[in-house]
Amino acid sequence: MQAKKIPLRMCSGCGQHLPKKELVRVVRSAEGELSVDLTGRKPGRGAYLCPKADCLRKARKARRLERSLDCQIPDEVYQRLEEEISRSE
Repeated sequence: MQAKKIPLRMCSGCGQHLPKKELVRVVRSAEGELSVDLTGRKPGRGAYLCPKADCLRKARKARRLERSLDCQIPDEVYQRLEEEISRSE
């Protein structure tokens, strides 16, 4: 019996490939609504971040989430991400 394959995703902040369940996902839905997806199952275009404040700062400074999701990201989404990351640390 083969071992189950673990899906890897790249962090937008540091560029490391990590298991999908260890990352926080930001989703842009088909309607253009942005949200933080903790389950990793919402439909839409997604971008992933490590649950570290440093990775969020790097991604925000270089506008990597905006490029990945092809839209402007409001400050409310960044604040929500900061809250989720501070809870996990």
